[in-house]
Amino acid sequence: MPPSDNKKRRRSRTPREEKEFEEYMLQLDRVTRVVKGGRRMRFRATVIIGDRAGRVGIGLGKGSDVQIAARKAAADAKKNLIEVPIVNDTIPHPVKLKYKAARILILPAAPGTGLIAGSAVRKMLELAGVKNVLSKSFGTTNRVVLGQAMLRILSELKLTEAAKKFVAELKKQKEEEKKKKQAAQKTSDKAGRRRAPKKKEEPKKAESELKTAAKKVEKEKGRLETEMEASKDS
Repeated sequence: MPPSDNKKRRRSRTPREEKEFEEYMLQLDRVTRVVKGGRRMRFRATVIIGDRAGRVGIGLGKGSDVQIAARKAAADAKKNLIEVPIVNDTIPHPVKLKYKAARILILPAAPGTGLIAGSAVRKMLELAGVKNVLSKSFGTTNRVVLGQAMLRILSELKLTEAAKKFVAELKKQKEEEKKKKQAAQKTSDKAGRRRAPKKKEEPKKAESELKTAAKKVEKEKGRLETEMEASKDS
């Protein structure tokens, strides 16, 4: 039967593009606005974006739908992107800041400490790529204000001369370790290569034994022939 016209055609699925930044919705609120006809309901979204490699931003967006508000907030966060200097997975120096009703203190920490922080402070540091830090926040617990305060406090971080030297030494150490690993891998590859098995040569002893056996057979054959001829003549 011929295929019906109402049959749905398969759509070619195109691979999804990988996002440059990770998005995290910090807070979603339903806000109202009093207008002439009554109250107008809308949504306000606060979104944090970051690539976990030194870039982070926060933005606000409003819309009649949650998706529209989140999209606007992400676009606003891209406008407020900042670069955070990271030294050995932590911040280069301590910083203290007061913003509105929030007071935040962040301190560098040793490897393995983790993120000693909570709420918006932790999310901002995570998406920025910081892995070890100590922090304390005083005053308000409003996540929007804390996120905005963290954006300002991270923008004040700068690489000191000591931090620059430390970063250069770390790069040298990583390059040396990389060269050592490559050299060790080359030596292991050479040692691991199996040699091709040699062809087994037939032993000369077996050849000589076969030759002697053939000679004996020929002699015996000649002897039998002579005996048969002698018996005929007789």
